[in-house]
Amino acid sequence: MPEGDTVYLAAARLRAALAGRELVRTDFRVPRYATLDLRGEVVESVGSYGKHLFVRTARASIHTHLKMEGVWRVYSGGQRWTKPAFTARLVLGVPGAEAVGFSLGLVEVLPPADEHTATDHLGPDLLGPNWDAAEAVRRLSAQPERPIGLALLEQRNLAGIGNIYRSEICYLRRVHPATPVGEVPDLPGLVDEAHRVLTKAAHEPPWRALAYGRRRQPCRRCGAGMVVHLLADDHVERAERGIYFCPRCQPLGGS
Repeated sequence: MPEGDTVYLAAARLRAALAGRELVRTDFRVPRYATLDLRGEVVESVGSYGKHLFVRTARASIHTHLKMEGVWRVYSGGQRWTKPAFTARLVLGVPGAEAVGFSLGLVEVLPPADEHTATDHLGPDLLGPNWDAAEAVRRLSAQPERPIGLALLEQRNLAGIGNIYRSEICYLRRVHPATPVGEVPDLPGLVDEAHRVLTKAAHEPPWRALAYGRRRQPCRRCGAGMVVHLLADDHVERAERGIYFCPRCQPLGGS
């Protein structure tokens, strides 16, 4: 599933193409909005919150979530799409450019005043202007027995971390992913690391993975073989859902 930096960068691309320009085409290829026409509306802003993306006009906030396979692409006028047309779920056109959302996991249109309902349940946005580290620590600490590797994935704690970055954050802090939140030596430091990692990934892409995807490869610190494990309530038994760590540098219990 795309993570916060991917959505942040997608919003930046859409903002560059659409913001301040009049929509000349809106094609919602989902049944609920099949007849909705926002032509003539001016795109006032494009933004993200965690893994959620919003394209805003005066009378509508178009809310999308990429889920597992979604992607936004921007094309110049008349340019051939690079993904199958049948996977397009939303097309937003302005003079000279077209933004196409393929395989989007969620498409909904909200009144601007109700946009907050899409994010009220989420924790602080790691890439947002109002990032609140203390609130993220408070939310994580509310479940002290929960493994940190699972707590970091919970968007109600802090918004934007997915499977890749939970591996990276735990690796950088030398914390075993099964460590209960209440036993993490420096939880505020780990939260600050999460903010640093996501910010760097969003503003200085691409991120070079230190842990993720490196099963059986040598640890970059100590040379031990990296491993990948599933935690107790990881529901999808696939390698991309596993969390990668170094058993020597990240011993359970810190021993």
